[in-house]
Amino acid sequence: MERRDWPTARDFLSKVTDRDDHAFYVSICADVSGVQEWIGQWVAAEPQSTLPLLVQGAHGVFWAWEARGSAYAEHTQQEQFDLFFKRLTFAENCLDDVADRDPYDTTARAFLLNSGIGRQVDLAEQQRRFSEVVKRHPQHKWAHGAMQQYLCEKWFGSHDQMFAFAREISRYAPPGSPLHGAIAEAYIEKYLDLSRTGGGSAYMEQPEVGAELTAAAERSVFHPAFQRRPGWPRLFNSFAFALHLSDQYQAAYRVYQIIGDDYITEHPWDYYNSDRPVDYFLSLRQPLYAWIEAQ
Repeated sequence: MERRDWPTARDFLSKVTDRDDHAFYVSICADVSGVQEWIGQWVAAEPQSTLPLLVQGAHGVFWAWEARGSAYAEHTQQEQFDLFFKRLTFAENCLDDVADRDPYDTTARAFLLNSGIGRQVDLAEQQRRFSEVVKRHPQHKWAHGAMQQYLCEKWFGSHDQMFAFAREISRYAPPGSPLHGAIAEAYIEKYLDLSRTGGGSAYMEQPEVGAELTAAAERSVFHPAFQRRPGWPRLFNSFAFALHLSDQYQAAYRVYQIIGDDYITEHPWDYYNSDRPVDYFLSLRQPLYAWIEAQ
């Protein structure tokens, strides 16, 4: 994608049959800078294929968020919002076209959940979009993550709605499923929100928080049925972050050992050091290793 070699990207994506893997790889393609400058060539070259249109639409979502930035709404300029909504509209037109032409598609429909957050659709519409994905693939990882984000308090829901959704996911997800990571993501979201007023650490250190996180990890990343599918390191990093902050040091240590030095991801460490997330990761892991080894 960086070389603008779309035939190679097409050949690779066309062979990905797992729906979760497909969404992951499309997200990798879509997050490449500058795709909007040349993706039209691919769309024009293969007008009968929905794949280039899918990549164009998915990239449009990333491109829109690039215009908006990551700041809270009160710190975002109107010009940024205008460009944000313009790009989101373009992205949705592409994704809707894919969904209309391909009744079996899940990836375009999943990305419509992300654009739905940006376009501020109401809950009924977001739930409709979510149902369009899960009726085709009930365990769709990307769709569940996007729906949970919509229900966060920082967007259009509340902490209670977010946790209710995360716990419902974990109840119906099979052993070894990455969907149990919704529990870790929910606690990270609430921790970050409470930390704005200084209450995050005390909240995470409550025994019931650690107990629920450890149970979720046992059903997910620690379960024998867990498979390291594409994108798995982010799940492990989320559990490491949440387990460490909840004083579940032995469990966090187990996750850190699997992450090692090769599978550190930006999320969630970039919440505290967006420029050098690895530094923040190491600032937590190294003292924990020393403590564990001293026991």
